[in-house]
Amino acid sequence: MDNERIREICLALPHVTETLNWGHHLVYWVGDRDIGGKMFAMTDVEGIGIGVLWFHCGAERFHELLEREGILPAPHLARAFWVAVERWDALKPREIEYELARAHALIYEKLPKRTKAVLAMPEKDRTKLIRERKKLLAQKAKSRESK
Repeated sequence: MDNERIREICLALPHVTETLNWGHHLVYWVGDRDIGGKMFAMTDVEGIGIGVLWFHCGAERFHELLEREGILPAPHLARAFWVAVERWDALKPREIEYELARAHALIYEKLPKRTKAVLAMPEKDRTKLIRERKKLLAQKAKSRESK
């Protein structure tokens, strides 16, 4: 298992987008974040942080996963029931696939109704709406900078 395989798994799930945040974290979102999407997993592309993979696991699985060697509470995200996998062999590949699909499903269920409504749109309409939303956000940011 490696970052590229995690990327393949995550991008195969419905409505997933990715961003590079904090300089070296590849973040996977259920829905584009500009329309209210939420992150469900991330990897460290440079290998300089704590762990190789972080994901949301929900309250039920959180303590169960922490009992396993090589899994710890994710820094800054543990209160939201995220865990960090210290090394790729802490979980079997099938377990990682299962946990990522589960994380995706848990986060999808928490999305606001309006975000789910956008995700349910036909792809062409959804893409247009997201593009317009990004343009609007860029204009707002530009006007704040000019003040």
